[in-house]
Amino acid sequence: MKFLHLFIGFTTFYKLLWQYPYRQLRSDSHTILPGKRYLQRWPMAKLSFDEIRSIFTSSKDFNQIFDAFEAAINNGNDDIELYRQLFWNKALTPDELCLFGEKLAKEFSHIAYDVYMWLANVFELTFFLYDNYELALTYYRKAAGVKPNEPDPYLDACDCYEPDLNIPPVDQLIEFCKSGTDQVQKPKALYMRLARLYSIVGDEELSNYYHTKANESGKPPSDQ
Repeated sequence: MKFLHLFIGFTTFYKLLWQYPYRQLRSDSHTILPGKRYLQRWPMAKLSFDEIRSIFTSSKDFNQIFDAFEAAINNGNDDIELYRQLFWNKALTPDELCLFGEKLAKEFSHIAYDVYMWLANVFELTFFLYDNYELALTYYRKAAGVKPNEPDPYLDACDCYEPDLNIPPVDQLIEFCKSGTDQVQKPKALYMRLARLYSIVGDEELSNYYHTKANESGKPPSDQ
């Protein structure tokens, strides 16, 4: 009977350990992924910059990566080069990359633009593997929202267009690029992208219109 009680107690403990779906995070974290298993552990020893970078680069254990990320945030590490290693870790899913990126941009708003641009670049280069084109465009939009006068989010989004598959959808790219022409100081490059996109969809009238806009952009005003 004593053995039976011990067995039941062990079984109950095992279920609590492995079937509890979320690790308890600190109250201000808000970084829980549905369906993930997080084991409650004692707080990690403080990690050095090099240790965090090594984990970001080579670890395949989400919990270890998560702990290193929390350590980096707590240490005040706002070096975007460090987090580039995290974003290129192939063990992380798109949802996990978004989780880390959104948290990083919230904690260090002064590097939010770089965070969003790096995420967009990662998703652009991997969308054939994971069908990430929507995420690529989403993060180019987020980057433009942080610095609307920077041309790179608009230009890079247009450059990731795959005409054979029409991804990202050309109408979305045209709308996004047009929104930037009123924001950037020198919109000539955006006009050229628009001319190309309209040519791809067969609208030569608008293609010629934006070619003309591009040629006229930047010219000094004529004397009256």
